[in-house]
Amino acid sequence: MRIIAGAFKGRRLYAPKDRRVRPTTDKVKEAIFSMIAAYLEDAVVIDLFSGTGNLGLEALSRGARRCYFGDKSRESMELTRQNIAYCRQEERAKTILGDFQYVLGKIPEKADLIFLDPPYKQGMLYDCFDRISELSLLSDEGIIVAEHGADEPLEDELAGYSKLKEKTYGTISISIYGISLEENT
Repeated sequence: MRIIAGAFKGRRLYAPKDRRVRPTTDKVKEAIFSMIAAYLEDAVVIDLFSGTGNLGLEALSRGARRCYFGDKSRESMELTRQNIAYCRQEERAKTILGDFQYVLGKIPEKADLIFLDPPYKQGMLYDCFDRISELSLLSDEGIIVAEHGADEPLEDELAGYSKLKEKTYGTISISIYGISLEENT
């Protein structure tokens, strides 16, 4: 697991010692970032269910202004903090320990990019979308990138957000959502 491009390109991140954390593979991460490149410059990012901090650090490496990392696992948050320190990004990163409801409630500004990568097959994505909508956390031009099992398709409309794109890579699907046009008018 490494940073693919940008200021920290080539840095190998600290990885979990067991399989409880499922980091996004380099192949899938590369595909995600090629789809969202236009949203990265000076973006405020949320890496929810951060695990290792892999996605948020890639966003910072590619020009995001700030990233909020959230996870309820102390081990995952420690790994995220190690990787933030390794990339020397303490000034641009904020970590929040707690479940996703708590973490989202602690974000003090709208985000341009929100990564959602919860444990698969637990139905948490729907609750995440509801909470993001309830808190109005996504900027008008922002996007939500949801990673989920290919066998768990997501609806075209979720909590006021419209699916803009979906790609599948083996057993993993990436769905990208934005604020529905009806919400913006």
